[in-house]
Amino acid sequence: MEMPIVNECAVGDCAYNRDHACHALAITVGDVPHAHCDTFFTAPSKGGDPTATGRVGACKMSDCRHSVDFECHAPGIAVGYHQTDVDCLTYAPA
Repeated sequence: MEMPIVNECAVGDCAYNRDHACHALAITVGDVPHAHCDTFFTAPSKGGDPTATGRVGACKMSDCRHSVDFECHAPGIAVGYHQTDVDCLTYAPA
């Protein structure tokens, strides 16, 4: 299985975000209390691999239609703000 790509990240202050693209090698989507991007954090400098596009390494949202055995099977995801939280915007309840 190939890990799904992070097609877009609208969270400009994330340490892995450059020009609305995720450069973490893999992110984790959390489950408390929603589809939060567990990899999100801020830092004074940018991190990740600037030549790589982020992928979804794990998804703890067992009730998402794209999640099978905690692996994301969506072709790609978008990360952005859901109110003030940084979430997987592709999350869809089963």
